[in-house]
Amino acid sequence: MQLLETKPLLLDIHNITLRITHQEFEQLCQDNPDLRLELAANGELIVMAPAGYESSEKNSDLTTDVNLWNRQTKLGRVFDSSGGFTLPNGAIRSPDVTWIEKSKLRDVPAGVKFPQVIPDFAIELRSDTDSPEERLCQRMSKLREKMEEYRASGVRLGWPIDPQKQQVEIYRLGQDVEVLQSPTSLSGEDVLPGFTLDLGSIFK
Repeated sequence: MQLLETKPLLLDIHNITLRITHQEFEQLCQDNPDLRLELAANGELIVMAPAGYESSEKNSDLTTDVNLWNRQTKLGRVFDSSGGFTLPNGAIRSPDVTWIEKSKLRDVPAGVKFPQVIPDFAIELRSDTDSPEERLCQRMSKLREKMEEYRASGVRLGWPIDPQKQQVEIYRLGQDVEVLQSPTSLSGEDVLPGFTLDLGSIFK
């Protein structure tokens, strides 16, 4: 008797919206550990494509730079794009790089997957899988929406970085967005005191 080869069912949800609960989201993440998922404040499931290898390398560089600074200062904890956090509006977000002041994490119960913690600092990197050009404006619009959501939640400093255009936008609490074209470095200001990000490897 010949056994039929089974293949995973691939579901295209590009043209529809799926809304799920937090409990269902946690179960979905547990059942699909290789997927990059987020949950919007309205319960909409967001499925993100894997980063291209160049973007993955840039993400690694960004996380490493912040982590090296944090190891020296011991002021908080650093998380990569696989770490999810629940914002006050109910959204579960996973910035490409997240830094949280250590006192905020002391009372997080063991076993909580997506703690209700407001990050102090977040980086979102425009991925190289976001081309062709006609998708650029849509992707950057989504990044800006996320940054506005972060800021409204209390994130003190946020950087959406666009390597293709060599552009960075700086989001600060209570201030207008600052747009920088081809900066060589970024300061962590009073949020990450003493931290300077060299953008040479990101804009190469």
